[in-house]
Amino acid sequence: MTALLERPKTRRAGHLLAAAQLAGSLGDGAFLTCSVLFFTRIAGLTPAQVGLGLTLGWAVGSVAGVPLGHLADRHGARGSAVLLALATATSILAFLFVRSPLAFTLAACLYGSCQTGLAAARQALLATLADPERRTRIRAHLQSAGNAGLAVGAGLGGLALSADTASAYLTVFVLDAATFVVTAALLHALPAIPRTSSPRTGAPKSAVLRDRPYALVTLLNAILLLRMPLLSVAIPLWIVERTAAPGWTVSALFVLNTVVVVLLQVRVAGRLTSLGSAARMVHRSGVLLLVSCVAFALSALGTSPAVAFAVLVAGALVQVLGEMLQSAGSWEIGFALAPADKQGEYQGFFGSGTSVARAIGPVLLSTVVVGWGFPGWLLMGAVFLAAGRAMGPAVRWAAAARPTVTR
Repeated sequence: MTALLERPKTRRAGHLLAAAQLAGSLGDGAFLTCSVLFFTRIAGLTPAQVGLGLTLGWAVGSVAGVPLGHLADRHGARGSAVLLALATATSILAFLFVRSPLAFTLAACLYGSCQTGLAAARQALLATLADPERRTRIRAHLQSAGNAGLAVGAGLGGLALSADTASAYLTVFVLDAATFVVTAALLHALPAIPRTSSPRTGAPKSAVLRDRPYALVTLLNAILLLRMPLLSVAIPLWIVERTAAPGWTVSALFVLNTVVVVLLQVRVAGRLTSLGSAARMVHRSGVLLLVSCVAFALSALGTSPAVAFAVLVAGALVQVLGEMLQSAGSWEIGFALAPADKQGEYQGFFGSGTSVARAIGPVLLSTVVVGWGFPGWLLMGAVFLAAGRAMGPAVRWAAAARPTVTR
């Protein structure tokens, strides 16, 4: 990993953050690859029960992000991140003992809350350790490390899928929990960071919930983050049910997305020069996501597997470019518009968009895109375009409401 920060101590902190991101993502990649089959084949749950439990889990996680982020501001981001990483490891092991829908839902709520809170604490750590002009570039390094970990982890999960035994799935869950213990150790090795808000401060709790401009920016970002379940849920279903492309196209597109992000995300983030350029980047991402939706819709035309595959690859390349622009732009916006002493709380709220997309995205996109076909793809593309276009005015409103923000 290249030097992330200029000063030796903060450069080391950057390496530790990247290593922690890599470790946790490796475990997540293995977990996400085979967890659903464990829940249905070993735990005895139905697919509908698994889907509902995960939806509720991420919904609760999206709500928990703000108070857990406030915890990081009040008691210190490093200590909070370490505790949340250990709590995440515990929640993963809890899945091994669930054999009923209620127990599974409770475990999913704990898992979603810990993951969301950990993401907020990590963002607060980054905001505190890095200079403002370098935060987004460093976040891109972390994203690249995370994607590399997901790819390796997915390969390990694939081995468990091929074995398809209870012991293989058990090994994956234990591995995922162990990676979060490693994550906690790496985060604990970071420099001590003083808390940014005093317990006796007169500022109201959950101030971010009263910040309407920031709430609008967060909502628009959540809409654009529907690209995540679009890639992981809607496109695989679309390929299998609506196109002539071979089934292995699903894996090929996942690998393509991962490799491109690992190679190019840092370079894309390096093009950011200001909050205004971040808003323009998000606008362009909406345009590209629209174009990718049109390409995916066209992939269902005709009966040639080769043509369908080529169109899907073209759409995936446009989609991943839009993804990288949206990621880099939104990171800068989320950091720059948050008060320095409330980064944990604000990042917890801003990061809730990921949980919301994970909660509602699968049902929404499988209905709109897979169910409606070509019109559904056009509708989703129009939604991405509108959200990207609206980000500029929303950012200007938020920046005007906070005069200290550099535009």
